[in-house]
Amino acid sequence: MSAGQARGSRRSPDAVHVAPVQRIRLRYAKRGRLRFTSHRDFARAFERSLRRADVPMAYSAGFHPHPRISYVGAAPTGVASEAEYLEIALAEHRDPAELAAVLDAALPAGLDIVQAVDAADCPPGSLADAIQASEWQLELAADPGQLQDAVTAFLREEVVLVERLTKDGRREIDARGPVLAARVAPAVSGAAAPAVSGAVAPAASGAVAPAASGRPAVSAAGSADPRAILTVVVRQVTPTVRPDDVLAALRLVAGFAPSEPARATRLAQGPVDEAASVADPLRKTGLSTR
Repeated sequence: MSAGQARGSRRSPDAVHVAPVQRIRLRYAKRGRLRFTSHRDFARAFERSLRRADVPMAYSAGFHPHPRISYVGAAPTGVASEAEYLEIALAEHRDPAELAAVLDAALPAGLDIVQAVDAADCPPGSLADAIQASEWQLELAADPGQLQDAVTAFLREEVVLVERLTKDGRREIDARGPVLAARVAPAVSGAAAPAVSGAVAPAASGAVAPAASGRPAVSAAGSADPRAILTVVVRQVTPTVRPDDVLAALRLVAGFAPSEPARATRLAQGPVDEAASVADPLRKTGLSTR
C-alpha cells in the first residue's frame, strides 16, 4: 500500500463511524462561579469528561467524525441554571445512573450532572421538542411592592418591544408575548419565599397565579436593602426571550430599575401546561418534583 493509500484509509469515514445503540438524556446544572462559563466552554469541558470517564461514544460519519452530542437551549453566559439538557449517543449500553456518577466526577465542581435517563424511557419525540418553556428566578435589589407594580403594568400590555444587540446589529423583540406567568415575592434568606398579595398571571387569561413557588429564594444574608424575587415562565420562541429582556421591558413600561444587576437562575425547562407549570422533559408523566 502506498503512503497516499495509507493516508486515505486513515481518513475513511467507516474507520471511525460507530452507530448508536443507546441514547442517554442528561440534565446538568451551572452553579456558583461556573455560571460565567459560556456554552462553548461547557461543551469543551463536557467532551473532556467523556474521554476521562471512558464513555463509549457513538460518532458521526464523514471525514471529521464528532461524538454524537445534542445540546438544547443553553442558558446565557453569566446565568446560573438548575435545568440544562443534552443527549448523547453511545456505542455500548450503559446504566444511566452509573454514567451520571462518573461524568459528574470528571466535570469541574459547579458543572454538575443532576439526572440521567435512557431516551427510551422518556416521552416520545426529540428532546428539543419537549423544551416548550423555561422558568426563571431573578433576585433583585428592589422593593417587592415596586416590583409588583411594575410586573402588573407589564402584564397588562399585549406587546412590549425591547432592543437587543445581536451579531447583526440592534433588533427589536417582543418581550411580553412569550411570558406566560410572573409572580413576585420578597427574598427571604434560607427560607421559601412567602406569597405576595395580588401576584398576577398573564393579562390575557385574567387569572391570578399563586405567588409562592415552593422553591428556596436566594438572598444576600444580612443585606439591609430590600430584595425581591421575580419568577417568570417564558415560552420558547425564536429569538429566545431572556431574563434581561424582561427587565428591559419592566424599565420601559414602568421605569423599574433595580439598584444592582439581577442574579438570574433557570429553575426548569420542559413542557408547559395551561397553568404555566413547567414539567420535567425526562419524565413520561407528572410534573417535575424539583
